[in-house]
Amino acid sequence: MSALPGVVRRWFRVRPYALDALVAAVVLGLIVLGAVHPSGRPDSPPPVDPFALEAAVAVAASAALVWRRRAPRTVLVLTGALTVGHVALASGDPRAPIALSAVVALYTVAARTDRHTTWRLAVVTVGVLTGAMMLFGERPWYADENLGVFAWGGMAAGIGDAVRSRRAYVEAIKERAERAEATREQEARRRVTEERMRIARELHDVVAHHIALVNVQAGVASHVMDARPDQAKEALSHVREASRAALEELRATVGLLRQSGDPEAPKEPAPGLGVLDQLLDGFERAGVPVAVEVSVDGALPRAVDLTAYRVLQEALTNAHKHAGPDVRVEARVLKRDGALEVTVRDDGRGPDGAEAEAGGHGLIGMRERTAALGGSCRAGARADGAAGYEVQVRLPLQVRCEGPPRGDGATA
Repeated sequence: MSALPGVVRRWFRVRPYALDALVAAVVLGLIVLGAVHPSGRPDSPPPVDPFALEAAVAVAASAALVWRRRAPRTVLVLTGALTVGHVALASGDPRAPIALSAVVALYTVAARTDRHTTWRLAVVTVGVLTGAMMLFGERPWYADENLGVFAWGGMAAGIGDAVRSRRAYVEAIKERAERAEATREQEARRRVTEERMRIARELHDVVAHHIALVNVQAGVASHVMDARPDQAKEALSHVREASRAALEELRATVGLLRQSGDPEAPKEPAPGLGVLDQLLDGFERAGVPVAVEVSVDGALPRAVDLTAYRVLQEALTNAHKHAGPDVRVEARVLKRDGALEVTVRDDGRGPDGAEAEAGGHGLIGMRERTAALGGSCRAGARADGAAGYEVQVRLPLQVRCEGPPRGDGATA
């Protein structure tokens, strides 16, 4: 039974004309009841059957309310005219309160138009109806019927205006909710895209560095396998260590994609300048000696520390891949003017012209990491004019967040 009102509302919502017909029938019943009931009219004659004129006007005024949604102003004019005509033509004191139909029509207009139009029409309608009652009625101008028409007309306009305002408020709330939902979806898609790009950069940094070392050591092992087996075994040992390190970093990075119910991801800290010796040792064993100068006092923000490590890793990997044999590499990390400056230069031939112009995924990743912290990145020919290639990165030490960039979590 508790669900019955909701069912009825939904039924009438899809059948608006059925509701209007019901309203018209109720109004007609109230008009007839007011016509035959002697309450408040001690000087009226006993109840009698309504006159034919009053019956016809009552039916016409009530029937017009069926179209109150389709043409609210027309229905208001029609019901108002029928009310005024009934008051003017009825002999004696009119018994049928036809004005009730005009009151319902006025409410409909107020609920479906703007406030200025509502009160303009309300003043005209209430004024005409009340004036007709005072002018053509046999009772004094201050009679209850006259004041009642004035009061009911004003209340109908006020209630209709309140209903319209509430509908507009609800629609505005609904529109804001839909807009907020669409904005949340767009923001979620944007964040997913950013996260995917960050994880892609991390995977590239890990794979490119370690696979390059594995490739070099595997080539050395293949070359000296027959002549110097001991050196071949050492090279294969380096291959195993580099591949193990690659697997560990890949496992840590993929751990970022785990769901809440998946096994717990590794808890090793993110790489930084504190493990720079391990990075350089791998290149030393690959035949790429690196002269390093590090001048950093105090702790660095985690985001800056991680980004500096990744820049060094990518720049040294590129030098190993593109600089050619017998290359000399210099790396410098120092604090200056509130920023961390990372410089990697070599005296080799550098990338091919097209590749240097477009920039590979590694260079794109360096620029994106640097830009995320508000820094700058330059990669190209050496600034001192000497032969070789140079990467210069400047990272401000005052970053917006102390944590690592999103996608480079504690396990990256």
